[in-house]
Amino acid sequence: MKFQRDKASFRDPDGFVFSRDGVIYRQINNSCREDYETLMNSGLYQKLVDAGLLIPHEEVEIEAPEPESLFKVIRPEPIHFISYPYEWCFSQIKDAALATLKIQKIAFEFGMSLKDCSAYNIQFRNAAPVFIDTLSFEKYRKGSPWVAYKQFCQHFLAPLALISYRDVRLNELLRAYIDGIPLDLASLLLPFRSKFKLSLLLHIHLHAKSQKHYADKAVSNKDTGKVSRLSFMGIVDGLEAAVKSLKWQPAGTEWGDYYSDTNYSSAAQQHKKQLVGEFLDKTNPAVVWDIGANTGIFSRVASDKGIPTVSSDIDPAAVEKNYLECVKSGRSNIHPLLLDLTNPSPGIGWENQERKSFIERGPADTVMALALIHHLAISNNLPFNKIAELFSRICASLIIEFVPKSDSQVKRLLTTREDIFPDYNEDGFERAFKEYFSLVRSEKVKESERTLYLMKKK
Repeated sequence: MKFQRDKASFRDPDGFVFSRDGVIYRQINNSCREDYETLMNSGLYQKLVDAGLLIPHEEVEIEAPEPESLFKVIRPEPIHFISYPYEWCFSQIKDAALATLKIQKIAFEFGMSLKDCSAYNIQFRNAAPVFIDTLSFEKYRKGSPWVAYKQFCQHFLAPLALISYRDVRLNELLRAYIDGIPLDLASLLLPFRSKFKLSLLLHIHLHAKSQKHYADKAVSNKDTGKVSRLSFMGIVDGLEAAVKSLKWQPAGTEWGDYYSDTNYSSAAQQHKKQLVGEFLDKTNPAVVWDIGANTGIFSRVASDKGIPTVSSDIDPAAVEKNYLECVKSGRSNIHPLLLDLTNPSPGIGWENQERKSFIERGPADTVMALALIHHLAISNNLPFNKIAELFSRICASLIIEFVPKSDSQVKRLLTTREDIFPDYNEDGFERAFKEYFSLVRSEKVKESERTLYLMKKK
């Protein structure tokens, strides 16, 4: 049977991820034998799995892609949707950072340490961060420094500090810098007052200065010196305190309070929820993508039916509120995601294939696009046929809402620009979408002029 090696899994000499018949596996090489056996036999693996901090796996006996270097093959528990740090809200990054530090502290109790603190080693499962890289653990050697310290600062502390002190949009830097935000750049962008916070002074500003000093110098073991166990844990504790102290209050974004600033009556909203539920029952999807989900009100309709739902929106405040509500309510099958559909996450990294584009991670069984079409067509000048073609690429069935020009939200969009959209009407909408979809059902939403459509891809 043909193997397919994961295009993001080539940097680690100790193993790699591959798939066969749609199932994900990881080959562990002989070079990692000692560390892997320590992880499994020390009790650390079971401790982390029981705490929900490490993805569980089982060892399997199958043919491996590279048998000459093989030690074992494992089959990890699958994650239903892979997301990336530049698609996370502030609290998702913060929770991922704290989970990574908690793992490091527990690992230290078992004589092990993390050699890799990449944010890409975290995914969200059951609305909580979980570590997915089984090969990131190594035996702790007395006096050794924490080799993942710089990586943690670049992947977690720097973006959190920049969001907290400057602007939430600076999280986009994680898309430009695949191995984390350079500390000299973070130091430059942070305000001077951040230097009065000891943790940021030490772990970002002085850390960046130290990196610059040693950038073109050979560093020997004598230069680095021995790091005591107490000092090692002091660094981890200090980072944990720094991360916990950073805050971001969602405010001032365009759509974070959308549902408190609309003419949608409670009866209309309840009818819309009812229709969405009926349409979902009709399509019976295994996975739903709710695009333009705002705070996830209608994602929860799918969630209540037990359907794993990726709940995405362009607004960081809305995604933050959605995530915090999921954590608070224990909704484990909603995955809030920061996404601009007009500029979705591209393929990045080596050969543009280390991190998949948003579209490559599909298609979904059903896509919901509620109260979205007017933003795409009017705010972004996207023709209906282009919108329909994109949706046909990412789903098998589509639940989409048409919002006419008479609606208050469309009027709001048109107050600041000329109406150059003569084809923006229900007939033009249906004509464009019928090129790619068959119309299954359409219903007017009570006490509104909006129409909800259920379509199936041709």
